[in-house]
Amino acid sequence: MLALKLHHIGIVVQNINESLGEISNFLSFESTSLPTLVGSQKVNICFLKTNSVYIELIEPTDADSPITSFVKEGGGFHHLCFEVDDIQQEIDKMVKNGARLVVAPVKGFEDRVIAFLMLNMKKTKCNLIELVGPKNN
Repeated sequence: MLALKLHHIGIVVQNINESLGEISNFLSFESTSLPTLVGSQKVNICFLKTNSVYIELIEPTDADSPITSFVKEGGGFHHLCFEVDDIQQEIDKMVKNGARLVVAPVKGFEDRVIAFLMLNMKKTKCNLIELVGPKNN
């Protein structure tokens, strides 16, 4: 079994540009990407690069974005994203172990395939996991 590689930590914000200004007062990053539309999820995202893990700021672009209600509640930590070699294999394994697929594989950032699963971890309370497939070179 291959170990999952943490790709990013997703944080829901109301406005990426305002959040970038605020977070830059406290933290420094190697680089930041420009806000990019992920149409399949109706969000704009921006990656803040640290040593080997990114922080992803996520803002809704539409009233029916999957994160609209979350941002209305104040936003904040949303999900952990793991990079995997075989996204379908990881989905199958997680579903077999009790996870629920909430976003089937779709085109996500950098034209990579993404999927979201809801885990049932009552004690850990880190229930939303994003999987991202490898980059297509």
